[in-house]
Amino acid sequence: QVQLVESGGGLVEPGGSLRLSCAASGTIESFWAMGWHRQAPGKQRELVAAISAGSTDYAESVKGRFTISRDWLKDTVYLQMNSLKPEDTAIYYCNYRSRWGLGTQVTVSS
Repeated sequence: QVQLVESGGGLVEPGGSLRLSCAASGTIESFWAMGWHRQAPGKQRELVAAISAGSTDYAESVKGRFTISRDWLKDTVYLQMNSLKPEDTAIYYCNYRSRWGLGTQVTVSS
């Protein structure tokens, strides 16, 4: 069974950068997308970015600032987040099909 473990969250000032990692164990099929979602306090969970073989997809709010990538050999997905804004503050979750990680907290504040 696939397990997902996120890391890389933390506290950063507005305009700063963070890189999140999601390490997957178990059998990952390349044709299924892996994605990052986030949930801010009092808000619904939303898709941030997703990647599958040959394609990526981003929420409008992060286009041009976030980049999702995948290391196929390590079964690890990354989310490079640049030009962070306070509204990016949320718990970020990794997702593969019906599996979810426990999340990593990202806080953008001065």
